Amino acid sequence: MAKNDLDALSIEELAALRENATDKLMEKVAARRAELEAELEKLSQYDRLAKKSQLAPVAKGKKSDEKKGDEVKEPIAKAA
Repeated sequence: MAKNDLDALSIEELAALRENATDKLMEKVAARRAELEAELEKLSQYDRLAKKSQLAPVAKGKKSDEKKGDEVKEPIAKAA
């Protein structure tokens, strides 16, 4: 990119340069915003999965399988 001697430019040329720079900046910001929103959309699928797994109930063992004091109940084998 050529370096402009801003002191040599007229007011009209400076105003046009400012307008062009503002337009180009707005284009780049819009493009970057679109990139970030697309990335955020991709990542949001993992957020939804994480929330679903947090809402799922945790499986608990049966009360008969739990310890009672220091004693553990053993399953009774069925006769064949």
